[in-house]
Amino acid sequence: MRKILMTVAGLVIAVLTHAQKFTAEKSTVKFFSDAAIEDITATNTKSSSIFNEATGEIVYSIPIKEFEFDKSLMKDHFNEKYMESDQFPKATFQGKISDYQPAATGAQKATAVGKLTIHGVTQDVTIPGTIENAGGKITMKAKFMVKLVDYKIKIPQLLWKNIAEQVEVTVEFNYTAL
Repeated sequence: MRKILMTVAGLVIAVLTHAQKFTAEKSTVKFFSDAAIEDITATNTKSSSIFNEATGEIVYSIPIKEFEFDKSLMKDHFNEKYMESDQFPKATFQGKISDYQPAATGAQKATAVGKLTIHGVTQDVTIPGTIENAGGKITMKAKFMVKLVDYKIKIPQLLWKNIAEQVEVTVEFNYTAL
């Protein structure tokens, strides 16, 4: 009987611990460059993320080559000339969410603090956003600016009017329990 109780207790602890972790089942990462000559928008739906609700820890990975543009030539230039995606195939964020109350309902403001790595360069960042927990599914949204110079992304002199010095990044991750 004791073995059965220990086994059941172990399973309950494993389930409770396991249920505190979420994985992104759907993701959208967009960036928008508002430049003098042309605006550039790209979208990536192939990103992955894990969120530990109990600790607030979060990590996400964005495959650079999966950004889609209106024009295929823009995608080629983005990957070859600016992001050098063969050498730097992904962007990552690793950090912690603060100001999030798992028991609260509805959307709530939260802040992610951590390390953002783009183009092989890691910077400390603070990203404001929202989190909503609805029926065991969590949605995180954020919008923030990224300065290209901070990540050693170079803009050729000839194209400085085509590409903004900073881009607006919008992320949305929809999580389900692991």
